[in-house]
Parts: sequence; structure tokens; C-alpha cells
Amino acid sequence: MRATEVAGPAEAPADCLLCPRLVAYRRDNERSVPGGFNGAVASFGDEDAQLCVVGLAPGRMGANRTGRPFTGDGAGVMLYETLLTTGFARGTYRATPDDGVELVDCMITNAVRCAPPGNKPETSEEAACRPFLKARLAALPRLKVIVTLGDVSRRNVMRALGLKASAGIPGHGSEFPAGPYTVLNSYHCSRLNTNTGRLTAPMFEAVFQRAKALIDA
Repeated sequence: MRATEVAGPAEAPADCLLCPRLVAYRRDNERSVPGGFNGAVASFGDEDAQLCVVGLAPGRMGANRTGRPFTGDGAGVMLYETLLTTGFARGTYRATPDDGVELVDCMITNAVRCAPPGNKPETSEEAACRPFLKARLAALPRLKVIVTLGDVSRRNVMRALGLKASAGIPGHGSEFPAGPYTVLNSYHCSRLNTNTGRLTAPMFEAVFQRAKALIDA
């Protein structure tokens, strides 16, 4: 069964109350970072996309503050610059949701839509948010390739597609079929990975060049 047969809302409401710990963290952030978005962050991109990029969760000072996935922190700089380089985006990324960047044949989403403490959602929170991920993938009728950013993202995508969490091949640059899609797994483009050299710009770009080749084929 294709994921497109699955019904349900693709986005959580901004004031989603499913996960008490994440709701409490949002409210803490409202006090410590006033004026930020501080809600469940919706997906961003082309509703007719053939590529979907799936992260784990919004960063506290990134998407949780700006309201757009991977916008406002170091991970977003690498992701959007790579999408621009590989033709999956156009415009100039300025780390704000009104910078005018448009995604081309690409959608960005997260497995968990609210920022978690320490950037680590609990298993129960991943499960509570999974119906939104399942529906998000289902709502992309031309989807061919899914890029997962990190193995936790990969496991959530596998479960959203009705497969075992252990399905697929872990590690950077792995490629495998998952239902009707091809999944490419990358190290997450976090500052931790880029500052330590675990992930370099050429390594990251190669994943998206491969995604483009699979779509063009």
C-alpha cells in the first residue's frame, strides 16, 4: 500500500497539546525567548515535491523561534545552502521566515513538530507525532525520494511507512528502498557534526545530488 492511501492531517496545530513535556517546554521558552514562534512547526515547501527532507525536531533557537523548519540556526545554514546549490531551492537564505526562499520540488518536515528539551524527544513523543509524519508523506502525490537526517529520523520514517524501525541501512550515505520510495540517510547537519568534521559540505551535497539523480531518472 502506498503511503498516499493514508488519511489524516499532515500538520499539527501550532498549539498542539499531545505531549505535556513539550507543551511545558514551549511555555518555558515563551518566557525565556519572548516574541518567538514557540509552537508546533509546520512543514515547509512544495506540495507537489518529489523529495522530502525529514529532520528530527525543531531547534529551540532555530525553528521554534522562527516558525519555519531549519531556519535560524547553524543546521539551517548548511541545509538551505545545499538545497540552493543542488537546485532544490531558489532565493537567498537569510535565516528568517520572510527571506523569500522557495523550495523547488522539495518539502522539509520533522518527525517531531515541537522543540524538545536538549534536542532529544522521548519515544512516546515520537509516537504521538508520527501520524502527522505519516500524513505528510501521504500528502505528497509525486514523492520519490526521502532524505533522513540522522538515524533517529530514519527510524521514525520507517515506522511512519509501516515498516520496522530497524529497516533500512544506518549511517551516512546509505540508500535503500522503503515501500514505493528510495530513502537516503545522512548525518544530521547539526553544528556538532559539522564543527567536528563528521559531516562536511561535500558529503552533505553528495546526498542531495544523488537524490536529484534518482528523481531525474
